[in-house]
Amino acid sequence: MGGVTFERLFIRRGPDCRRGLEIACGREGEPLIFAPLVKLFAHLKQDIPERFLIALAVGLAFVGFITLDQIHWWRLKPDYAFGWLVPVFVLYVVADRWSRLREIFRAAGPSMLSRPLRGFVSGAAVLTLSLGLLLFLFGAVYRAGFGSTQPGSLTLAVGFPGVLLGMLYFNVPDGRIGAEPPVSLWGVLRADARLRAVALFLFPALIWILSAPLLDAVENAVSLFLLRKVVTVVFTVFNVLGFPMIQEGNVLVLPQGRVGVVDACSGIRSLTGCLFAGAFLSAVYLEHLWKKILLIAAAMGFSILANLFRSLFLTSWAYAYGPAAIEGSLHDITGLAVLGLTVVGLFGLLPFFSGANWRRWLRLKPRPATAAGA
Repeated sequence: MGGVTFERLFIRRGPDCRRGLEIACGREGEPLIFAPLVKLFAHLKQDIPERFLIALAVGLAFVGFITLDQIHWWRLKPDYAFGWLVPVFVLYVVADRWSRLREIFRAAGPSMLSRPLRGFVSGAAVLTLSLGLLLFLFGAVYRAGFGSTQPGSLTLAVGFPGVLLGMLYFNVPDGRIGAEPPVSLWGVLRADARLRAVALFLFPALIWILSAPLLDAVENAVSLFLLRKVVTVVFTVFNVLGFPMIQEGNVLVLPQGRVGVVDACSGIRSLTGCLFAGAFLSAVYLEHLWKKILLIAAAMGFSILANLFRSLFLTSWAYAYGPAAIEGSLHDITGLAVLGLTVVGLFGLLPFFSGANWRRWLRLKPRPATAAGA
């Protein structure tokens, strides 16, 4: 940067300006238009290296580009309507983790990574950044040539995590977290300041892949698989309970008419939304990676089960009152209920991820405070 800092780019000092960033003045002490931005930057940069903030600002520009690209699909496809929440939740997660980021940058002492391990991690970061830039560039060129397309949007979303995480890794100063030297390889990796800082941005980087549209071939294959399972289960349950019906492909023949189980009933719409809810809750409430993965898997399971109960309910309603009775608002309301029940179920699961709760339930002694940190 040749000594060019944020303050030099955006602040011109008048004769009455104070030192530092307390006020930002223009000619003859007149405030600059960027004064609020400069004050915000001064607050954010406490204990945060300036180069990291610049890398984060570049990543924010990428986010703006991806948001403008994906808005087309959020409007067009009801399956991805949850995408409107993605930018808001990403900003919330970053703000929520800002204090933890400051603690990482206060790390003292060199990293405990050995030279071979450091070379491997740095090489992986270079590869991640390079692939991310290539994919993002390909997606941008594809979009410029063909407009908003599923392959272009998905390529942009897949390339962005590599760009953001790679940039952040190389702009975090080398350091070690914690005074006690770790004894295991996993402990050494967790104690590395660069890796810990990058880990805080996994959700803000990867969630854009979920909000981008899948390729038609992949989406149709998943939808068809779920659709067949739903029809088979509904047909089996009703026949076992003594309510006979005939299955003709994806059509169920009831005594009062025929009910077609369309793609919307496969549960793929609720599945993407529930995965997003599980990813967000795991990012905010859970620390360990295995717990996050388990909660996201639970979100997938809850979504499939809730959609199955929805299909059984709608078929029961159609069995009693005719196929026309499940059209319109009832069909849509039960679809929203799937997402709501899944979110409630995930909140109900959160207490089970706490070791302290299990110790209390099993009437065990609480873990000593010195051992509870990691």
